Amino acid sequence: MQRLVALFLAAVVAAGCACKAPVTPALFVVVPSSDGHVGKIVVTHGGETRVIDTAWSGQRLTGDGTVEAAKLSEADVRQTFGSTLSALPGRPTSFMLYFLEGKDELTTESREELDRVFAELKRRPLPDIVVIGHTDTVGGLTYNDGLSLARAERMREMMVELGIPAERVQAAGRGKRELLVPTEDNISEPRNRRVEINVR
Repeated sequence: MQRLVALFLAAVVAAGCACKAPVTPALFVVVPSSDGHVGKIVVTHGGETRVIDTAWSGQRLTGDGTVEAAKLSEADVRQTFGSTLSALPGRPTSFMLYFLEGKDELTTESREELDRVFAELKRRPLPDIVVIGHTDTVGGLTYNDGLSLARAERMREMMVELGIPAERVQAAGRGKRELLVPTEDNISEPRNRRVEINVR
């Protein structure tokens, strides 16, 4: 999932003009995403259109209604919009953890990976998390539905114990319906015994 890369940032100040209806000044700036991708903003006012498609560049709508280029550095933007930029959510990320056959216990490798997952969750002030449990094809639908949900719920409980509000973590089980590695029925495939943790 691509992160929104062109941010609409407006600095609004009180202004007016005695000769015509006042225009609220605004500043529009393109901020690159964390991976360096640059989007674009189209500013249209009074029949005039300007495209901003360069990182940290901007256009300013002045109090008299004209649009002019704004010469800004990255430092200028960070100083002006620091609180807004720091409030932006982190880029969505996902993790995959694997389970022992027929259990809701993580494999040794996934227990070690859990520290990295928890570090990412702690880094985000208000994460939205979806945990989806899966199974291999050993056993019937009802059994696997229950096992996949138990795996997802186990991860959810661990996150709540970590201090994440329960209402921010959703858990669901898909049983053997969404296999990572397609197999015939009653095949023990370790890569299908997993939870997917999606964080945004």
